[in-house]
Amino acid sequence: METQALFESVPNFSEGRRHDVMEAIAAAAGTAYLLDTDPDPDHNRAVVSIAGRRDRLVEGLMGAIGEAVRRIDLREHRGVHPRVGAADVVPIIPFGGATLDECRDIARETGRRVWSELHVPVYYYGHGERRTLADIRAGRASPDLGGPDLHLTAGAVCVGARRTLVAFNVTLFDIDLVGARALARSIRESSAGLRGVQALAFELPGSRVQLSMNLFRIDETTPSDVIAELERRGVAMGAQQVVGLCPAIAATPAADGRLLEGRLASAAADAGGDRCESRGGDEHTALADRLRREAAGLARLAADQDAMLGGAERAAALIHVLDAAQVLDGELSAMLEAAARGLRAAVTPATEGVYRARIDALDARLA
Repeated sequence: METQALFESVPNFSEGRRHDVMEAIAAAAGTAYLLDTDPDPDHNRAVVSIAGRRDRLVEGLMGAIGEAVRRIDLREHRGVHPRVGAADVVPIIPFGGATLDECRDIARETGRRVWSELHVPVYYYGHGERRTLADIRAGRASPDLGGPDLHLTAGAVCVGARRTLVAFNVTLFDIDLVGARALARSIRESSAGLRGVQALAFELPGSRVQLSMNLFRIDETTPSDVIAELERRGVAMGAQQVVGLCPAIAATPAADGRLLEGRLASAAADAGGDRCESRGGDEHTALADRLRREAAGLARLAADQDAMLGGAERAAALIHVLDAAQVLDGELSAMLEAAARGLRAAVTPATEGVYRARIDALDARLA
């Protein structure tokens, strides 16, 4: 069986308060595998995480973007986060062996369809493009498709290719917005701060101050590294928040139940359950029930070493379970393999030493 190239997208929509609108947008992405919907009422923004092969992803994005264009009117939008569109930012991200060049090609295809079918102007950003999101939001760029005037109610869509990042927020104590903005500037990579960090500060309702970050090179700076640096500076901190999903390799306790690989394996198990049920018969029906229970457990996977090792083993085992049930295809295989490998990569050397036999068996299964 040929494993298919797999992609993720985490479109950001300018709506985080009206649950019916958010549910409709997520449902409209139905051709893709829905991994998560994460609304933020303070920012009035929602992050939807979807995955799948190229055609499934593009169709899912077009459905979700179209629903956002129909339901969100930027003229009535209020929120602390900067935005240029109803479907504001649409990043395309590679999984497994997929490449950033392939993601850029998908971004270009999606952008062409947004303009031709929805008549919403499009900016391209990210890998292979000449401008950044900061350029676009600061008004230093014109749309690549459409414009110069933006859509009256939907604004514009920013589409681009990038690697996996972690969106990470921290509530700050004993600091005002001016001080928080100075702190944000000081930790940005662009200001010779932490490598791979973008940061803004926001004042939220209730006189709360939030440090909002994108960690875009998680092999160099993780949420734990940021917290350590803030502690070193004596910054008083409150709640930590992962926005959307977090790769296991960068996970802290704030990512409990929000592991990207756990949700990917969960979606594959759920899809396998649907296929088993459609085949009918007592054995397939019973297996469908077991797969749905397994999907629920994987979706809630904790961000600790034992859980992540167990999650890797479960994802790898599901490949053989679905194959034996004759419901496995290249896409589900790619999803489960990416999940297992991502969780395995998060296992530390210390944990490997404790569970040597299990690690060797898992590595043999993934070889």
